[in-house]
Order: sequence, then structure tokens, then C-alpha cells
Amino acid sequence: MSSLTLSKYIPIIETIRDYKKENIRKDLIAALTVTVVGIPQYMAYALIAGVSPVYGLYGGIVAAIIGSVFGCSNQLITGPTNAICLLTASAMIRYMGLPNAYQMLFLMTFMVGVLQIIYGAIKLGKVIDFVSHTVLIGFTAGAGILIALGQVNTWLSISIKNSADMSTMEKMYYIITHINQTNYYALGLGLMTMAIIIICKKISKNLPGALLGITIPIFFIIMFALDKKGVKLTGTIPSSLPPFKLVQFSFASAKDMLSGAFAISIIGLVEAISISKAIATNTRQKIDSNQEFIGQGIANIVSSFFQCFPSSGSFSRSAINYVNGAASRFAGILSGVFVALILVFFAPYAKYIPSPCLAGVLIVTGFNLIDRKEIKKVVKAGILSSDSIAMWVTCILVIVLLNLDYAIYTGIALSIVLYLKDTNKAPLKLLIPTQGPESQIIEQEVESIKEKVDVLIIQPEGNLYFGAASDLGEKLDSLVKKSQVFILRMKYVTTIDLTSLSALKVFMRNVKEAGGTLIISGIKSDLDLILKKSNIDSDIGVDNIFMSENEVFASSTNALVRAKAALKYGIDNTKKSAAS
Repeated sequence: MSSLTLSKYIPIIETIRDYKKENIRKDLIAALTVTVVGIPQYMAYALIAGVSPVYGLYGGIVAAIIGSVFGCSNQLITGPTNAICLLTASAMIRYMGLPNAYQMLFLMTFMVGVLQIIYGAIKLGKVIDFVSHTVLIGFTAGAGILIALGQVNTWLSISIKNSADMSTMEKMYYIITHINQTNYYALGLGLMTMAIIIICKKISKNLPGALLGITIPIFFIIMFALDKKGVKLTGTIPSSLPPFKLVQFSFASAKDMLSGAFAISIIGLVEAISISKAIATNTRQKIDSNQEFIGQGIANIVSSFFQCFPSSGSFSRSAINYVNGAASRFAGILSGVFVALILVFFAPYAKYIPSPCLAGVLIVTGFNLIDRKEIKKVVKAGILSSDSIAMWVTCILVIVLLNLDYAIYTGIALSIVLYLKDTNKAPLKLLIPTQGPESQIIEQEVESIKEKVDVLIIQPEGNLYFGAASDLGEKLDSLVKKSQVFILRMKYVTTIDLTSLSALKVFMRNVKEAGGTLIISGIKSDLDLILKKSNIDSDIGVDNIFMSENEVFASSTNALVRAKAALKYGIDNTKKSAAS
């Protein structure tokens, strides 16, 4: 295998080969900033997934390093994300109490990676096109609400028995009915964390608000011994690197995890590719979606052997990485290395982090996921539009359904159905040619034909596929008796399938039976081949077919000349008139 081919599949090789010394400082600064912002996120997101914070830190090490080595983006940071953690929690909700729960979790991480590599290997880079932008907006908004509401009991230190078996709405009902059990010290610490994050964001986006929000309250914990007054702490975190352990495979467990793994693999890729492309618009880097699929897949497979739950590209950490000057994928690799060093040397201090403060980080994160600007844009485009319906339905299902993968599948299916509904209309323009000054022909567009005209130009547009064939046939059928001569201008038709072609042939037959003449103009070479195979040229006569020409309106002008001759001499559809 040549060096060029190898670097295509292992992008870090090209980075090492072309690396410039002046980029070392940029990558170091970006990596340190990502680490400072990422550590509280890794720990908090692990709580969303329903596991110990240390597993989030493991993902911040392994996934970040492997994702940067094999992914295609120079600035993408791979690791735990809020949406993926929420999907993970949903998929694992029935299994977390079982003795082999963590084995199943790591098996699901492995399966997510395998699915993503398969997508990349069979070149399904465009699979993310089936997840519409509005479905993603609805999902993230719903996920944000779930994340925020799901942390309220931790923030208020209200214990809920068997909470793993309860929906978010059931938890909220329990909290409201047991609000008198609120620990006011926990409430105050959570509010402090939220206030610090919001204030830091207003002062400067570069301030590590989340990190300050969980470290400053530690002084209050130690000073006033709040842990003895009912404030729960994170607890001891192992001061060691992620341990290597083989994934325990069984067909029964794989079958149980498949649905969740499929949903996570799709949403994970949507996140990673959309973030990579958003950053690439500024960096001018060419993004290979299929390579990113493989890179994310390898990151998840390797992570599964180091006790990590599924990961994806993080928008917040990737944006911070880019803004702080990351020049290459080494920034992502170094961020993983720095997290590993902090885990080894500073893990003992993490036990003092108050759980209500991590909950506060997640509550702010959850509400920040609700993209108000994008929601307003969608609503402004039409409250009953397909985009708006897909967005709201997905958002509501995310909040209501216990299994979030069903919400994803429903949102994707709904967006496809609504798209097909919008595209099953065949756009037709009706134009009537009239004589203007200086003998030029003027085409007047009309909405409908009330009285019979001499010549009617019918101009179909776009993709005439089977879904639009019925509508096309109905519209053409209503025009059969509206004119003596029809010009079917095909210049603006991009593609046509056999079903729509059959609708055109029915129209041709009906026009002929009604004593009219049909002329086709603006035929492109690829369309001409389809028409000849369908014997349309023999049905209406080759002299009534005009190819598209370079000169503007040339074929239409020739067709109009032919139409006038037909009106004057009564040209038959299949025979050439001497007068013409």
C-alpha cells in the first residue's frame, strides 16, 4: 500500500509529514483550553448516561485521541456528548440494574463503532441527508429539556427510589409532590454554579465557566462541612488510566442493544459531520464524510475496550478548539493526553465536587441546547409547514417517549413522508404566446385556461418521478380540450422516470384523439434517448420534436413556427406537411 493511500485511511500520517513547528504553540493552547472546558463536561455527561463520572473522563481520553488520529477534520474533538449520552441512557434504562449492565454498555459502544465503519466502508456518506436539519433541531431541543429536567432531583437533593424505571415526567411529578424534601444547601450550590457559568459567558466566551462553577463551591463544602449537611459529593474517582478489558460478546445482548446502537450511530455521525462541515467553511478543509464515518467508528470500537460509553463529535469543544487556534489534529490528541495526566495526578481532589453543582452544569447545558434562533426560523417559514411539523413532533416524542431511538426513527420517517408529500406535485407553468410589437413573440404566463386558445405552452419543471406522476396526469388531462396545438417545453425537466413518461404518453394519445397537435421542444440529449426508447418520436412524429439548442429560446421559437403551420395547414401528428 502506497504512502498516499495509507495517509488517506490514517490521516495522522499526512499531518505528521506536513507538520510545521509554528503550529506547536497553537495546538498546545487549543488543547489546554479544550481540556479545561471538557473535564466538567465529561463528568457531567457521564451522569446523563447513568454511569460514574470516571467513565466520561475515560471517553475524553481514548475517544479524543483515536478520533483525531483517524477522523478527517483537523479541529473536531471526539468524546462524550449530551445527545449521545441521553440516547445511551435511554437504551440502557432497562439494564442498568443487572449484574452485566456495564458489559452490555461497552458491547453497545463496540456495536456503534462497527455500524459506523460499515456506513463508511459502503460509502453511505449521504445517509445523514435523511436526517433533516429540522429533525435535529427538534431532537436537540427535546434532549435539552430532558437533560435539564432530569437533573432537578440531583440539584435539590431529593432522592427518588427506582428512578431508573421512571420517565422524566414521572420524576417531575414526584419532585413537585415532595418539594418539601429540598436540601437548601444543595439548592444554593446549584444556583451558584449556574450563576457563575452565565456570568462567565457574558464576560468572555473563553472563560471556563463550567470548571469555575464546580471548583469554587468546593471551598464552601470544605469551609462549612456541607457534605455533613446532606449535600452529596461526586465520590472517589480512580486515579489511573482507562483499563484495557475485552468486550464480552453474546448474541442475546447484541440483539438487545442493536436498536439503541443503530440510533446512536446515526445521530453520532450527524453530529460529527455537521460540526466538521461547519468548521470547514472557515478553514477551507475538504471533509470526507465516509472517512469521518470510519474514524468515528474506530474511535468507538477502541473505546469499548477501555470501558467507555459511545462518543461523537462535540460541537462546543470543537468550536472552542477552532476558536483557540487549533492548526491540526494534534490539538485533539493532546487534549486527550492532558485529561489522562489530570486523571492520574488530580483525581483524588474530584471527590469534593458537589453533585448539585454538576447538575447545575447540566441544567445550563440543557437549556443552551434549545436553539431559539433556529426554532424561530422554522416557525416563521410556516407553523404547519413540513419542517415545522417534523421539528415539533420529534421534540415532543423525545420528551414523552421512554426510548429515544424511537423518537429518532419517527422523526426521520416523518421528514421523509412529509418530503414525499411536498414533492408529489408536478409543477407546471402555462404560457400563451401572443404577437408583440416588431413581430416578436411574447409568452404570457397564466394560472388557468378558461377559454380555448390556439396555442398553449406547457412547461413542466424539476424531477418528474413516480410520486408526481399522478398529479402530472391529472393536470395534463384537464388541459386536453383547452387548445388546438400544445407545445410541451421540456427544457426545465431535470429527470423523468417511466411512470411519469406513461402519463405524458396518455396525454399525447388524448390530444390526438381530440384532433389536436402536440409538439415537444427543449429536449436535452439524455432526455432524447429516453423518449426514443419509449417510441414517443414515432407516436407524434420526429418533425414535432425540437432538441434543446445553445441559442436561447431557439427550440421554442422553432416549435412556435411549427405550431403556426399546424394551425394554418392542419398538420397531422405523424406526417410532415409540404406547406411547413
